[in-house]
Formats: sequence, C-alpha cells, structure tokens
Amino acid sequence: MKVTGTTANAKARTRVRHTLFASALLLLLGWGVEAAETVDLALVLGADVSRSVDAEEFRVQREGYAKALTDPRVLSAIRSGENGAIAICLFEWAGVGEQQLIVDWTVIRNANDAAAVAEKILAAPRSFFGRTAIGEAIDFALHRFDLVKGVAGRQVIDISGDGTNTNGRFPTIARDAAVAAGVTINALAILSPVPLPMFPEHTHPPGGLENYFKEYVIGGRGAFSLQVDGFHSFAQAMVQKLIVEISDANPEPAVLAVLPPAD
Repeated sequence: MKVTGTTANAKARTRVRHTLFASALLLLLGWGVEAAETVDLALVLGADVSRSVDAEEFRVQREGYAKALTDPRVLSAIRSGENGAIAICLFEWAGVGEQQLIVDWTVIRNANDAAAVAEKILAAPRSFFGRTAIGEAIDFALHRFDLVKGVAGRQVIDISGDGTNTNGRFPTIARDAAVAAGVTINALAILSPVPLPMFPEHTHPPGGLENYFKEYVIGGRGAFSLQVDGFHSFAQAMVQKLIVEISDANPEPAVLAVLPPAD
C-alpha cells in the first residue's frame, strides 16, 4: 500500500510526540534524559534542622554535606561502582509537615556533578526551626523513591540527627514500612556537648543517642548507625558514611572510626 505524504507526515508527527513525551517523563523524574540508565545507588539524605540545632551547628552541617559529597575519597567510591554513578537528593526536616527538598534527584558521576550539588546545598536558606519528627522524615524520604524505582541498584535513606523523636508518627512504624519496601535506613547520631536544659533526655536519652537510633531508626540490609561527638566532626563522619553506603559494605563498628581530612 502506498503511503501518501499526508499519512507519512502524520506518522512522523506521532513519533515526535512519543519522543517528546518520553523525554518529558524522564525530566519529571528529575534525572534528565542522559541519566536514565541504572545507577549503583539512590540515596536520600535527611538533615535535622529542628530547634535543638543552633545556627552554628546548622552552618557546620550544611558545609559538612557539601564537603563530604565533593571529597576525593567519596568520588573514588562512586567511580568504582559498576555503573560509576549514584543519584542523591537531600532534604531538611524538623516537626510534622516540616520537610523541605534542598536538592532534588541528581546524578553524581564526577567532581563537576558533585560541585554543582554542593553549591545548591550551600545556597539554600534554612527551612525550619521546629520539633523533631523522625518518623515523618523517614516517610518523606521513602516517597522520594516513587520517582526512581526500577533505575537504581540500591535504595538507602540516610538520616542525621541530634535527638530523639518528639512528635508525629513513631520512627519504628515508618522504618518498618521502608524496610518492607526494600529500602535500607542508616543514621548519623550527633552528640550534643551538654543536654538541653528543658528536655535533657531529647539529646541524651537513656542508653545513649546512638543506641536510640539503632533501636528505633535504622533497618534493612546492612543498616548501620554512626555516632560523632558534635557537629564539628560531621563532615568527616559523613565521608566515612557515604563511602560505606556507596561501596555497599556491611561494616563492623570498628570500621566506622571517623576518617582524617583528605590531603
């Protein structure tokens, strides 16, 4: 059957529409067309900005994320993966309904990608000064994976915080839902130098903050918690944590000693 010019043009327009639709869908996923292939890890970073985190601690934490993601050792771990790429997003959280994306899903393959993410992290204003809803933070992080299912080799939520849950859904309920979905939750427990005067058990719970995170927050395959003494150690602790997560290691506690700064 002979195809007329009008029919051929209609088919060409249809192909163009299909191509544009596919491209738009990928862009809606936040990764872009170039990043549609599988990555080794999809990682959601959740940063505590509740009222117990003062302005200086907030600054150090923000800078810590930026330094860790651009650290040569972290970039080396990324390159060593099967696909040589990870996807990350970062959000800040405090109380119920207080979760704010700072960096949406972005693929990191090299130093330029990491530097672009670090720039966004450092440029954004602080989101909240609220209470501490760890369970709500886990729920928010879990929903971020709705956009990347099927394209990431592993899915990990990384929660950092300096205190226990004070409101919202209890962390174990949210944790169990995430684990049931095949997601691993790791934690970075940040010890405060002194207990809060009005609520000392928030930052210094019985048994210690790291044990609290181990019991109520972390879960899934290879889950682990790392404890650091104050925000001044945040950057190097996050370097260690990212290397373990990117490398898909199952560390013993002794392996998680804070690394010295890179040369």
